[in-house]
Amino acid sequence: MQKIVSFDFDKTLYDHGTGTIPASALKALDLLRENGHLIVLATGRDMDNPFSKPFLEVLRPDARVDQNGAKIIAGGELLFEHYIDKTLLKRMMAYADAQGVGLGVTLGNDDYYVCPERVREAELHRWGECGRQFRDPMELLSLPVRTVSFIGSTKEAEAMERAFPEVSLRMFSIDYGADVVEKGLSKAEGLRRLCAHYGLDMRDSFAFGDSMNDMEIIEEAAVGIAMGNARAELKAIADYITTDITEDGIWNACRHYKLI
Repeated sequence: MQKIVSFDFDKTLYDHGTGTIPASALKALDLLRENGHLIVLATGRDMDNPFSKPFLEVLRPDARVDQNGAKIIAGGELLFEHYIDKTLLKRMMAYADAQGVGLGVTLGNDDYYVCPERVREAELHRWGECGRQFRDPMELLSLPVRTVSFIGSTKEAEAMERAFPEVSLRMFSIDYGADVVEKGLSKAEGLRRLCAHYGLDMRDSFAFGDSMNDMEIIEEAAVGIAMGNARAELKAIADYITTDITEDGIWNACRHYKLI
């Protein structure tokens, strides 16, 4: 029976440590295709961004849930798109500026962030370098923006959630930032839309993830699989915990469930 199998990108398929997608994960995707299953890429990224788009040629997903459900594509067809309300965006930017936390998004080759020093600090700590091309974040108010990212601590993210009940802040797998997701949007909602498009049921779905923007899809897919390197909170709600991304986690879980 055909299944729809969803994969997060960062630290689920893409190993930040090596800058590659493990060969075993690519082999698993090939075998999933051979067995007639549908492959979905569900990510906080906009995979049409110049830095991300090359991976689409490698992964060749049947469908995508980009930016945590703000853009949904199936077979090259745009099924759904949502842009953040400019009034809400302006309020969040003012809050971020006052609190000294990073908030913004990358569009094309340009980075529009309130408090870019927080972004620079986080990336220097993590990578030892920051190659961002920072622009005036106020330009976002006249640009099409589907979603934004937050750069700050878990405590600061929780404070922003209290200030803005319209959004949820889903922490990255490491505690330096979060995806800002408007209520009503999620990877899970994106997967439901894709199931309807393909004439499948959520009972036919599997989902892989590692961070808190995967929470809803891990809970709502028929089988939610947390990577071995996932956050503890995600592991606690998963149906199955596979091995680390560096230890063939995708391959091992697909074999465990006899998808390949």
